[in-house]
Amino acid sequence: MKDVKKVVLAYSGGLDTSVILKWLQTAYGAEVVTFTADLGQGEELEPARKKAELLGIKPQNIFIEDLREEFVRDYVFPMFRANALYEGVYLLGTSIARPLIAKKQIEIAEKVGADAVAHGATGKGNDQVRFELGYYALKPDVKVIAPWREWDLTSRSKLIEFAEHHQIPIPRDKRGEAPFSVDANLLHSSSEGKVLEDPAREPDSIVFQRTCAPEEAPDTPTTVEIGFERGDAVSIDGQTLSPAQILTRLNALGRDNGIGRIDLVENRFVGMKSRGIYETPGGTILLTAHRAMESITLDRGAAHLKDELMPRYAELIYNGFWFAPEREMLQAAIDSSQTFVSGTVRLKLYKGNVIVIGRSSPYSLYSESLVTFEDDRGAYDQKDAQGFIKLNALRLRTLAMRRRRIGA
Repeated sequence: MKDVKKVVLAYSGGLDTSVILKWLQTAYGAEVVTFTADLGQGEELEPARKKAELLGIKPQNIFIEDLREEFVRDYVFPMFRANALYEGVYLLGTSIARPLIAKKQIEIAEKVGADAVAHGATGKGNDQVRFELGYYALKPDVKVIAPWREWDLTSRSKLIEFAEHHQIPIPRDKRGEAPFSVDANLLHSSSEGKVLEDPAREPDSIVFQRTCAPEEAPDTPTTVEIGFERGDAVSIDGQTLSPAQILTRLNALGRDNGIGRIDLVENRFVGMKSRGIYETPGGTILLTAHRAMESITLDRGAAHLKDELMPRYAELIYNGFWFAPEREMLQAAIDSSQTFVSGTVRLKLYKGNVIVIGRSSPYSLYSESLVTFEDDRGAYDQKDAQGFIKLNALRLRTLAMRRRRIGA
């Protein structure tokens, strides 16, 4: 790909992507355009602009975008309508951010006339797959540069040596080997690698970025009410908020109550197992609330079918197939199920626990007259159950008679 003339780099401003920026200039002789996304990672992004300028990037080739609302509205919320959990546990905080970054990189590439895009994901992880599947789905002829699969800078010392040689500023606290790597956005933070690679070792307290320890959370529970419309959270305690504001508020509540910590050994798409520490405080609250809202507004058949589809949907997102037709087909079915998922859910947050204490909806399918143990005034004839049971038992009785006949 020596014919690459201009490349759009997903740029954080950190050591790794700054080295990548300079490496693209030296190895490819290409003009570099940087893209830095604000996904709610909680970091000041202007230093990334200054770092890019210091490394010779023209101001018109530096793109920094606040994507928090788009991220939650168009990616996080659709995923939560599905109650998506990878391998029954992981709320997909890293996975769901990658298609949006890829989409913006391709948009910028089209805008500036770039013929290539680049990312800083390693050759062992899932993110390289997620980024590149996104790139190719949106611009099939784009050239993709993945430096970690190409260069010989295979150690921290080589990275620092390259940075020093090219006069890339290295903060004092970045010179040593990082004890673990961190990825963060408005939905979650994840920590993995180095000291966390032994799954038998309990993580130190310094690993946790977003939550207090449950045992250190307040002794008094916090009560919160979340309002829903068509499957999406729209208010907290009666106050209407934007999608990003909703998640920000829930993150604060979850953080203070020690909610959302997960220690997971997962199966990566590339074939290996990895151990990660995930913190998803607001998302954990939102998932519990959404399921509670669905419990009174979804028909049994629709609810059970959703639960059957969910693992497949979650796996598609985890593996990077957000833009694939099968994910879009599943999304259409999931979104259709949310027409009447509206109302309010009350929760109690206490020392790492999210406890449902009430739910109501103008579209509720729950009928007190049907479930009551008191006189139901003819709403349900219990005698009807006899025929229902006998019909469902017919095949079981037939099988039992065959076993008896053959002496099995």
